[in-house]
Amino acid sequence: MKALEFLARVEPGRTALDVPADVAAELPTDRPVRVLILVEDELSEEEEEAAWKRMAAEQFFKGYSEEDALYDRYNELSGG
Repeated sequence: MKALEFLARVEPGRTALDVPADVAAELPTDRPVRVLILVEDELSEEEEEAAWKRMAAEQFFKGYSEEDALYDRYNELSGG
């Protein structure tokens, strides 16, 4: 990931980037602000596929809770 950072001044009603309305509402006008833009590196097809698989696994295991471990313990105790 590449980080780009610069100072800018916000002018009322004028932005060079599309800024969500809720964020724009919090920006002070006519004062310096620090802008940080994170740019994703381009990935090869294999790297992108691996990233999607990693994200899918992370999301899947977020749904696993301690209550689910009850079944694991039951199987251990029952020898199954």
